[in-house]
Amino acid sequence: MRFSWGAVALGCLLSAMPALCQATNEAASSAIISPKSESKADGNIEPRKPSIAEDSEDNSIVVDPATLLPDLPPLPKQNATLVGGTVDRVDLVRDRVTVRLFGGGKESFLFDTRTQFFRGTKPVTVADLHEGERVYLDTILDGDNQFARTMRLSASHASGTSQGVVIKFRSNRSTLVFRDALSPNSLEVRLSPSTRVSEAGRSVPIYALVPGSLISLSFNSVPGAGNTATEIAILAQPGTQYKFSGRVVHLDLRTGLLVLNSSTDRRTYEIYLAPGTNPDENLRLGANVTVIADFDGGRYVVRNIRFSAE
Repeated sequence: MRFSWGAVALGCLLSAMPALCQATNEAASSAIISPKSESKADGNIEPRKPSIAEDSEDNSIVVDPATLLPDLPPLPKQNATLVGGTVDRVDLVRDRVTVRLFGGGKESFLFDTRTQFFRGTKPVTVADLHEGERVYLDTILDGDNQFARTMRLSASHASGTSQGVVIKFRSNRSTLVFRDALSPNSLEVRLSPSTRVSEAGRSVPIYALVPGSLISLSFNSVPGAGNTATEIAILAQPGTQYKFSGRVVHLDLRTGLLVLNSSTDRRTYEIYLAPGTNPDENLRLGANVTVIADFDGGRYVVRNIRFSAE
């Protein structure tokens, strides 16, 4: 029997094919996930990061922070009180402005986005509110707080008048401290070289402004510079006698006060009866009188009263 080595080789090759194919398939199957790959997949799973393109889509949505705040309640419907003065302090943290009132004293007022600000007729903002500036406020009572519904800033330098008693004059600072007739608090004004001081229509030296003098004054208010007196008139000096003639328009015997409307200058004067005085029975409302009074540095005190015919 003859052997053919080629046939034997072919037969071996055919018989080995299933095993070879099985080994190849097993190798391919096991290569899908290696042990090393399994460890990495199980231990280091990272979250998916958004792409730049996705971020740009989100950025196109803009939210106004103001829309996240609740709406303020409407202001109470009530009549407003007009208050005037100069700005003493602005607190933007507590939304509060402190005003040095014309006539004396200080008051604080709240404000918020409902408050309207004007300079003249032009709308402005709270940023235009500066210390020393003249301002008028329409105020209402909101609970226990005074609320500024409107603030009107002066369009130009302001001016005003006042009346009171001299407390002291600081010559080294050229400032006059006086107590306003409408307030127990003291006020201060600057004097300039152009300030005119007069008494009974005549110019007098500035040192005539002694403590206890009753004065009236005109002043200018400049933002940031305070009040500067333009003219000061001495109405009465302490220890001096004065004569008043006119009609009694108010009488309070309990406090000893009589108010006289002068027939000379048409002004009204408050004059007090001395303690323990028994008033004449003719002293009544509407009576025409001539009063001699002493000025004691705080008020006029009656020395003598004469009655005139109606």
